[in-house]
Amino acid sequence: MARTTNSDTLPYVESRYELGMLASQRVRDLNGGAEPVVSQDKDKLTVVALREIASGKLDVDAVRHEFVQSYKETPTSLEGEESLEIGTTDPLLREIDAELEATLASDDEPMTAEEAVEEVEETSDEE
Repeated sequence: MARTTNSDTLPYVESRYELGMLASQRVRDLNGGAEPVVSQDKDKLTVVALREIASGKLDVDAVRHEFVQSYKETPTSLEGEESLEIGTTDPLLREIDAELEATLASDDEPMTAEEAVEEVEETSDEE
């Protein structure tokens, strides 16, 4: 098999930096079960991805789009779901969370350092 060089791939990508990003995305695709568009022989997936790009048979725009989308996806809450945070059944953690939310929601002036120390000491004395 002939060796694939950077200059073989440059007509299909804009830079060597983009080549690295697209090749890594294609390797993830191949690891995920995508069919290679060139013969794999006994080559590693990195070499196969580079050969695919250099052959011109791979839809580079689709791989580029997939790469960009993989970094854009953010979790969203589903209908009826309260939040994205991990739910817990531990009553102590729920109480702490409720106190934190109440504190954040209040319009009071922020505590001074002395007030915070006093509150922590009071809380530790109660335990």
